[in-house]
Amino acid sequence: MKTRSLVSAFFAFAFAVGSAALVAQSADKPAKVPSGLPPLPVPEDNPLTPEKIALGKLLYFDTRLSKDNTISCATCHDPKKSWAEETATSTGIKGQIGGRNSPTVINSAYTPVQFWDGRAASLEEQALGPIENPIEMGHDLDEVVAQLSKIPAYKEGFQKAFGTDVTKDGIAKAIASFERTVLSGNSAYDKMVVDRDRTALTEAQTRGMNLFGEAGCATCHTPPLFTNNRYYNAGVGMDKAEPDEGRKNVTGRKNDLGKFRVPTLREIAGTGPYFHDGSVKTLAGAVALMAAGGKDSPNRSFMLKAVGEAELDEADQRDIVEFLGALSGEVPDIEPPQLP
Repeated sequence: MKTRSLVSAFFAFAFAVGSAALVAQSADKPAKVPSGLPPLPVPEDNPLTPEKIALGKLLYFDTRLSKDNTISCATCHDPKKSWAEETATSTGIKGQIGGRNSPTVINSAYTPVQFWDGRAASLEEQALGPIENPIEMGHDLDEVVAQLSKIPAYKEGFQKAFGTDVTKDGIAKAIASFERTVLSGNSAYDKMVVDRDRTALTEAQTRGMNLFGEAGCATCHTPPLFTNNRYYNAGVGMDKAEPDEGRKNVTGRKNDLGKFRVPTLREIAGTGPYFHDGSVKTLAGAVALMAAGGKDSPNRSFMLKAVGEAELDEADQRDIVEFLGALSGEVPDIEPPQLP
């Protein structure tokens, strides 16, 4: 059994100071941000309004955004499934199977770029991508605009939200506005950090938090959002005959081969299966893979190798799984709206 050091206490202290400071900054913001989260970033050209959020909610659940009226945003990012899905990869129109797992919408408002490979520069850009993707929703945006323009309730909704007719830009901004309200905070971890409640975490969760810091997990899964939004190659899927090239598809750089954006660990207990290809079914399995330093691969990131060198045993891994459960907090429970 390896020796535990004061590093554990240091990480717990660093988590607490960082998160508490960010919460204090958000106190005078108009958006309702759960305890433990930073101030909500909102673009200047798309301020949040109740009208945009209401319109975005309708669009988010509307299957008419897909060519055959079968797929909505909520199909792959289901509020009842931690705003993700339970399948390894997504299924689009005509039963087409995609190559990647749908990441959760939760706290995506804080992500500076979207998708596993970071190819979308904003939530607004991300909102439109799947609509025209041939294996996702497979529609034409001009046709979508024409269809929605024939629905009086949508025409009225766009006038209230933007003072315009139905537009592609409005669709993107409305969906993004709704998604910015999908936040998770006020977890047991946040109660420990923000409220200084020393009873908020169990003994196992406390051990897991210390191990999480000591082993270097927090370097990439940095509190309070539990991601640094950078890209790493963990070797996952790189042993396939035709591996997903990940970030390299966006940048064209060889050293980005197999790199994917670090996912948030908030609500991670409910967002399985895990990794960009959904290849690991359980959280325990995901922790075990990362504890091993990922999978051996020529371009595996050195950060993963360092985690492997921490030599986390099975008991350690169980404690980390327990700690990750403490990152589940309050998430909006949204029911599908009555569509016009």
